[in-house]
Amino acid sequence: MSVPRLVVAAPSSGSGKTTVATGLMAAFAARGLAVSPHKVGPDYIDPGYHALATGRVGRNLDAYLSGPELIAPLFAHGARGCDLGVVEGVMGLYDGAAGQGELASTAQVAKLLRAPVVLVVDASSQSRSVAALVHGFASWDTGVRIGGVILNKVGSDRHEALLREALEESGVPVLGVLRRAPQVETPSRHLGLVPVAERGAAAVSAVAAMAAQVSAGCDLDAVMALARSAGALPGAGWSPVEALSLPTDDHLSRSVERRDEGSEQSAVIGTPAPDRPVIALAGGPAFTFSYAEHAELLAAAGADVVTFDPLRDERLPEGTRGLVIGGGFPEVYASELGANEALRKEIAELALGGAPVAAECAGLLYLCQELDGTPMCGVLDASARMTERLTLGYRDAVAVGDSVLAVAGTRMRGHEFHRTVIRPEAGSAPAWGVVAPARRVEGFVQRGVHASYLHTHWASEPGVARRFTERCRTS
Repeated sequence: MSVPRLVVAAPSSGSGKTTVATGLMAAFAARGLAVSPHKVGPDYIDPGYHALATGRVGRNLDAYLSGPELIAPLFAHGARGCDLGVVEGVMGLYDGAAGQGELASTAQVAKLLRAPVVLVVDASSQSRSVAALVHGFASWDTGVRIGGVILNKVGSDRHEALLREALEESGVPVLGVLRRAPQVETPSRHLGLVPVAERGAAAVSAVAAMAAQVSAGCDLDAVMALARSAGALPGAGWSPVEALSLPTDDHLSRSVERRDEGSEQSAVIGTPAPDRPVIALAGGPAFTFSYAEHAELLAAAGADVVTFDPLRDERLPEGTRGLVIGGGFPEVYASELGANEALRKEIAELALGGAPVAAECAGLLYLCQELDGTPMCGVLDASARMTERLTLGYRDAVAVGDSVLAVAGTRMRGHEFHRTVIRPEAGSAPAWGVVAPARRVEGFVQRGVHASYLHTHWASEPGVARRFTERCRTS
């Protein structure tokens, strides 16, 4: 497979990666190209903007969560049939998992994809020094090919002329120059950008502004030529069916492929059938954090995955046999979630009746008795509250006991990102034993519930989807 592709990186966070990457995606999509959007790292929010820009599901490429060996296959899976792949980096180009070298860095992903890098530089407070900065980044690792620079937050024509003159000596071409533009800025809060699902028309306007700015300020033909210089991808594309070692049939193929036809809020994967248990997947503005591959693996394992919105739907999807509740911002919508008493009661009855339930982070909070005094589903004998302290980082974990997701001893890597605490911190049976960076147990396993703060990527351990689906089928 040799889809044209490039990686949008920067020297540091706050340089304008999201603006440039999303703007490029939208600008090329406006030209009629099928653009495959990707994000380095565990971030769930940027992919929402990417999906809005391209009309395709935004996908993550995280070498820590999935392992480096899956980066190229997962990219190829998402980019199948596309004209261009655009990958937005994370943090600075060479920043990765703390203390683990290049692991999970944008640079590592670029090398694994054999993709050229477009370096976005915030030039607002420099002129000739930009050449030294670009030279340093281009020469630091010869395995990373920086194919061009996009200068962001340029103040004037004179400022642009100085920057271009300096960069002539670096040998790295300038692919674009962007002026300061408040209309493309996206609002932030305690855990990063405000997700697309919460902003509605404002998000659409912001993405349109990004596309207009990038189209006006960048040489899109030169950017596309750079993307076409990427070599062939190593290996074959990832397949959820093959990952589960299941035979391919037309029904399963259709179920999996439909996930990419729309936005991240695709309602149903697959066609209901008597032998395919319905698994309800929480979505809507309160639960926007979900990796696309999870639903695809569940569908490949034999489930019908139906999305519902806990803010608006008073009932679970008809015939629900299992429930998956990912991450998001329940604290922002606590009052609305609490007010939906009918759904809270139905979820509690489902869980307390032994049905399989997998909950991560926000899903964990939603299953608690209450969140900052607002009633939640009451499945777990625990309460949650917001704090000022940010808990953030990658985790190595092992399943403490058997659950609907994993057998005891199963090892997975996860990511923790929240400003909440739960008391007690674990139930009678914890979900995970965290072995790095510090040893502790966390989460809850009771009846068919597996609830934890850890966000995991099931492509690294696809057996969890098969196990969960089978438990739904037999519960």
